[in-house]
Amino acid sequence: MNQSTIPSKKRKRRGINEQQNIAYLFIGVPILLLIIFAIVPIIMAIFYSMTDYNIIEKPNFIGLQNFKKIFSDEFFFISLKNTFIYTALYVPLGLIVSLVTAMLLNQRKKTVSLFRTFFYLPVLCSSVATATIWYWLLNPQYGLFNQVLGVFGIDGPAWLYSSNWAMTAIVIMSVWMSFGGNMMIFLAGLQGINPALYEAADIEGASSWQKFRSITWPQLSKTTFLVTTQLVIGAFQVFDQAYMLTKGGPGNSTITIVYYIYNEGFGGLQMGYASALSFILFLIIFVFSLLNMKVTNKEIN
Repeated sequence: MNQSTIPSKKRKRRGINEQQNIAYLFIGVPILLLIIFAIVPIIMAIFYSMTDYNIIEKPNFIGLQNFKKIFSDEFFFISLKNTFIYTALYVPLGLIVSLVTAMLLNQRKKTVSLFRTFFYLPVLCSSVATATIWYWLLNPQYGLFNQVLGVFGIDGPAWLYSSNWAMTAIVIMSVWMSFGGNMMIFLAGLQGINPALYEAADIEGASSWQKFRSITWPQLSKTTFLVTTQLVIGAFQVFDQAYMLTKGGPGNSTITIVYYIYNEGFGGLQMGYASALSFILFLIIFVFSLLNMKVTNKEIN
């Protein structure tokens, strides 16, 4: 064997080892962050959900008493009902607005990029700033919404001060805040559709609705599943809007599950009970995600 090849092999082996060490470093950092900020908190939450813990004193193990308490908690079921109402309004409305906007902006024009940026800006705004703006827009006396309705001779509702309209107001604000991100996802899906399909449909004389029903919607099935899943998860985790605009009122009409968990944990210092509520919320989101997956898979197949 040529002796000159031995150092080169050692250098090559050393280079491979260095690359492996760098790879382990890049893999190890996110794994460490996942353990610290996800796995450890989950384990702690499981433990605290079976304790009577108020932060000040040591946790007192009580088994499944917190979970039993949930089924007799009137406010939990009120918050659950409100969250379902919010989800039923927010998910379809958010889906329709983001899809329609994406279809309108799926054009190759110079001005389209500008509109895409404008529509995406609300996603970048903080919830506090957004809530401040919408608190003014929804003001029953001098808010922009009621001013516009007044032009048409319509007396605008009290919005945030009415138990019949407060949840609707929060839904409208939430859709405005989030549709930009979902719009970009739909845009990516639309641009991935083969243009030859539309050309063939034009030759056959298909209408716009027929092309949407037979080409666009089926081709966007996976994209729709992703957006719908995100909307459902976001709906069940809604907190900022209710906290900033209504504080759960009026008359507990906008108190959501996450808001109730926050109140129990940080307002009532019942961290054990709040942890148990969090796991119930996790199960609800998990079940709805599975249902959404099954429905979407049937449409795909």
